[in-house]
Amino acid sequence: MNRRYNINNLEELHAMVCSLKAEHQRKSELLLKDSRAYLKQFTLGGLIKKYATPSSFLKIDDKLNISSSLMSLVLPFVMNSTLFKGSGFLTKTLVGLASNKVGKTLDAEHLSAIFNSVKSWFSGSKNKKEKSQQYVDYGIPPDSETY
Repeated sequence: MNRRYNINNLEELHAMVCSLKAEHQRKSELLLKDSRAYLKQFTLGGLIKKYATPSSFLKIDDKLNISSSLMSLVLPFVMNSTLFKGSGFLTKTLVGLASNKVGKTLDAEHLSAIFNSVKSWFSGSKNKKEKSQQYVDYGIPPDSETY
């Protein structure tokens, strides 16, 4: 880029040099700030913030169906090693086939619904106590003038 400056004396030259140095400093700071922001998106924290949200997991799972394929592998192993530990070969085979089919039908939405229902079993008693304490009946009928 060719710039033409109309400089007539030494003072204008010094003023132009100072303004060019200031412009150079400002552009270098802006470039450094932009490059840091660009590189920050590729750090581990930036990648986690971008891709590790629940909605992105659901989108990825809808495309690749990771949770159902993982559950179809893990569920037969867990069932045979815990619930059917002392069972025979035939029982373990049938349980493995059945849990493999069930695992393929599970996806991230089903797993999150199951997790929320199990979580509500343990936290449900607190909510019931709070709801019963909110309404207090003082014996005044609702159509009374004092109500």
